[in-house]
Amino acid sequence: MKFYDYEAIDAYDNMVKMSQYAGNVVLVVNTATECGFTPQYDDLQDLYEKYQANGFEILDFPCNQFGNQAPGSNEEIVSFCDSHFGITFTHFAKINVNGDDALPLYKYLKDQKGFEGFHPEHPLTPLIESMLERTNPNYKNEPDIKWNFTKFLIDRNGNVIARFEPTEDMGIVEKSIKELL
Repeated sequence: MKFYDYEAIDAYDNMVKMSQYAGNVVLVVNTATECGFTPQYDDLQDLYEKYQANGFEILDFPCNQFGNQAPGSNEEIVSFCDSHFGITFTHFAKINVNGDDALPLYKYLKDQKGFEGFHPEHPLTPLIESMLERTNPNYKNEPDIKWNFTKFLIDRNGNVIARFEPTEDMGIVEKSIKELL
């Protein structure tokens, strides 16, 4: 299966086929409204506004699996994102990204691009690594999503090109997007 073979329910309870994004560069992000990385919504919206006209899409998948940092309903999450960050990209329904009940799209994304480590110079890297080591000493060897705001970059042909952990510099993310546009 490829990226375009999957589907997911949006925040308004509509089934969305990923095939509708064929021909676009897509950034898939698991998000949370009460996370230290939540300000990345600003950066994401800036990227969307900058590149949407060139065939760039962002798909926002809220997830409450990391510290219960996305506790609201789909409606509350959309309201928060819109009022605090002016988000105009697509919101999906809250999902799980890890475990047996993970959204099949996320199982696929993790199979395509596993965990390669956190950015060593990000100030939150030591804290996240310490926390993960306490709960799972083998976390570095598993493809699971480690935290909120992990991003997957999909090219215009539906290939998963890159995975960016939440500690990755957004300038690097933007550079990778521009290369595909």
